[in-house]
Amino acid sequence: MGFFSFLGRLLFASLFILSAWQMFNDFGNDGGPAAKELAPKISAIQRFLVAKIGNGVPKIDVKHVVLASMALKGIGGILFVFGSTTGAYLLMYHLLLITPLLHDFYNYESDDSRFHPLLADFVQNLALLGALLLFIGMKRVVPRKSMKKKHLKTKTT
Repeated sequence: MGFFSFLGRLLFASLFILSAWQMFNDFGNDGGPAAKELAPKISAIQRFLVAKIGNGVPKIDVKHVVLASMALKGIGGILFVFGSTTGAYLLMYHLLLITPLLHDFYNYESDDSRFHPLLADFVQNLALLGALLLFIGMKRVVPRKSMKKKHLKTKTT
């Protein structure tokens, strides 16, 4: 069971690790394709925050969001392969922050051509989040080493 558990974690985390590696290779001076895709969505969030809070909102740099995403996916994926719940939490934070930002199906009508692919990606990320929650829950329920109670023999005098 130990080998299959490791193999499953490796295959699951490879999605995040390879994605982080690709983002790292494409990063460049401008943040790469990920920054270009995130830029309009980050600026919309920036405008929303300024409208609600005021001009005191610090500017959100898209390159920093891409770097944070790379770090969460890369470090979280590597730690998750070795069975760390910290890695699972890092991957969970990545999914919780990026999923509603990237897959914003809720901004489109259901007859729009972009709606269904975004909805499918959103639901897929929810499934990944569910798998991480299952992993964390199983780690809490099943102890690392099952300790067998040793029955002490009573001494007769």
